[in-house]
Amino acid sequence: MIKEKEITFSKAEIERYSRHLIIPSFNIEGQKKLKAARVLVVGGGGLGSPMLQYLAAAGVGTIGIVDYDTVDDSNLQRQILYGVESIGKLKVEEAKKRIESLNPHIKINTYNTLLSSDNALDIIKDYDIVADGTDNFPTRYLVNDACVLLGKVNVYASIFQFEGQVSVFNYTDKEGVTGPNYRDLFPSPPPPGLVPSCAEGGVIGVLPGIIGSVQALEVIKVASGVGTPLSGRLFLFDAFDFSTRILKVHKDENNPLTGENPTQTELIDYVQFCGVPHEEKEYVEETEVKEISVQELQNWRKEGKEFQLIDVREPYEYEIVNIEGELIPQGEIIAQIDAIRTDIPVIVHCRSGVRSAKVIRELEEKYGFRHLLNLKGGVLAYAQEIDQTLPTY
Repeated sequence: MIKEKEITFSKAEIERYSRHLIIPSFNIEGQKKLKAARVLVVGGGGLGSPMLQYLAAAGVGTIGIVDYDTVDDSNLQRQILYGVESIGKLKVEEAKKRIESLNPHIKINTYNTLLSSDNALDIIKDYDIVADGTDNFPTRYLVNDACVLLGKVNVYASIFQFEGQVSVFNYTDKEGVTGPNYRDLFPSPPPPGLVPSCAEGGVIGVLPGIIGSVQALEVIKVASGVGTPLSGRLFLFDAFDFSTRILKVHKDENNPLTGENPTQTELIDYVQFCGVPHEEKEYVEETEVKEISVQELQNWRKEGKEFQLIDVREPYEYEIVNIEGELIPQGEIIAQIDAIRTDIPVIVHCRSGVRSAKVIRELEEKYGFRHLLNLKGGVLAYAQEIDQTLPTY
């Protein structure tokens, strides 16, 4: 790692960072710390887009980007790092090109891989700060645990619909006291499917810009040593009514990593820990119920086979796109249980197959239905494999 006293700036850099340098509490010393800093951004999506640009513009000396995905047209509503020309290309490469054009004086490392228990320690060990911009629980616990085990700061953020939150975990202050980590706030993950991802529940496009910028600010404060980071505090923002709150986060004596009697000294299987499959997609397919593929559905239609097709999405989703199913929203399925045919096969579908699988399990377990089939991949799969003229969302 470059020592701060060895840091120098060219004329171009001094002019570029001049608005930082003239802040009395920041000045050239804060800028030197930024240039010496090594920050790993996990996720080049909604949060990563503003964060990467602001960190690059601010002059963070080395930025790592971890992402395994390609740019999709549905990303462009909020992932402002990319343009139409980026569709189908690797996010890490497109992100690197964009932020290199923003600031040629910094170094960018890319990791086109899924962060896992096998590679997390090797990747994270070379950085001072990790900024977690992911949208799934297995990776959040993985990032947290790796940061705790390696003594790295974890700047965390998450978003959903109109709500966002930010905190700084595993931060050691000037007195040598290390603050709480993610497991102190969330000791265990929620039950599978209880908290939908942005792909299932949606997110207002501007929210990642707001929360990602706050996340970038916390990274800059930690890296420069200027200001008071959100350690031991959770910032909550609700864009719907523009309200904010800050909650205190306390250490949990039962934390398996840092509690009074630690029981975990290495990374674990986080997919198993969170109880959900970690697909390399934005949606999760459930396999615990009987399924039918979209191709089989199409064949049934061509053959004139008699069946009932039920769409358990919400009315506003149905208006976006539908495959001519009978709309009975998930929350109304029990109230309208008499509408479900019992004399023919019934195919239940939603956007991706997650909600429809839950509906089928409930109907089977509580009401004894045995002739229900889940449409594998839902509307997404139908639009991709059967009718490409249909929009996806």
